[in-house]
Amino acid sequence: MRPYENEFASATENEELKAAIRERVAAEGRIPFRQFMAIALYHPQHGYYSSPRQRMGRHGDYLTSPEVNPIFGSLVAKQIRQMWQAMGEPQPFTIVEMGAGSGLLARDILAWASRRAPEFFQALEYRLIEVNEWLVENQRRLLRQVDPSLAGVSWLPSLEDTAPESVRGCFLSNELIDSFPVHRVAVRDGQLHELYVEWQEERFMESLGPPSTPLLQEYFDRLGLLPGEGCSAEVNLEALEWMKAVGRALGRGFVLGFDYGYPAEELYAPWRRDGTFLCFHRHNPSTDPYARLGHQDMTSHVDFTSLIQAGREQGLEPLGITSQGRFLAALGIAAGLERQADSELSLEEYYARRRAVTELIDTAGLGRIKVLIQAKGVGQPKLQGLEESEP
Repeated sequence: MRPYENEFASATENEELKAAIRERVAAEGRIPFRQFMAIALYHPQHGYYSSPRQRMGRHGDYLTSPEVNPIFGSLVAKQIRQMWQAMGEPQPFTIVEMGAGSGLLARDILAWASRRAPEFFQALEYRLIEVNEWLVENQRRLLRQVDPSLAGVSWLPSLEDTAPESVRGCFLSNELIDSFPVHRVAVRDGQLHELYVEWQEERFMESLGPPSTPLLQEYFDRLGLLPGEGCSAEVNLEALEWMKAVGRALGRGFVLGFDYGYPAEELYAPWRRDGTFLCFHRHNPSTDPYARLGHQDMTSHVDFTSLIQAGREQGLEPLGITSQGRFLAALGIAAGLERQADSELSLEEYYARRRAVTELIDTAGLGRIKVLIQAKGVGQPKLQGLEESEP
């Protein structure tokens, strides 16, 4: 037996995905958990994010803010229009949304702009970064509700297709980074170890070993800390590379991101014994990544301290970080509760909106999502959504 080992029942609904992971394990003996998670989520045929199934929404596995009510997208659009104004109202102004999922956020941003800010709408160039063709087709159908010609909308399979410093506008993401594959680590006797996945006795098993890359130790050296003795934690190296790629592609403008997470000192605090890794299936949380392979989401919280550091290396300066609840409140979400301000609302629609507003700002739920805004080449404009930013 290894010094640290857990066993999980290998219950799965996706035998092809299970076989693909077993082949990788057999070829290498054992693999870092990050590789396991990457295959489980992003395998091109069988991965969770590659399959044509409903993942988001009340009938999916998890709920994101755009699925709650269009008011979320409307307020995000309101903030992005202020960014456009702060840049001198450039033509075009490009929004690059990564991980657009159902396309609801893009639809609601474009719908608000077309109704409330036609000059802004005319300036918009909306790009969606999406590799899943099934999602692209769904997004096309949805966005045609706003712009039947899709003249101002385009799709790219990856950020690598964006030329350096070519974007003048805003990079937008909603709960994207917390879905990147992560290394899972643990501290034993003051030393950093990494979690590996093996296949033994007809099941996946976990064991600790030396870090698979020196980047893990360098990550904590930059922070000047380690998780506490006996603690487990996650390291999202991919998030740092993504942040640097965004900074390289942005010539001038903003980065607006929504994700669950904490500053490093809180994320890796000694009292956080088991990290933040979770799986979700039909809105039910689990800590077992080996069940329901290909049919459950996997996520972990973002280290905003390291994310900001990575952005600064590419000229992205943080304008502020706040909670989603505070962000939406500063942008006037309370107006959504004023029936008199929108007289065409029926009583049923009014109460539905009130429930949505409460859900979006709930400090125990979606309202605790963090909102990070960074900027490049635009100075330090005061943005309405950061008026109640955290210290």
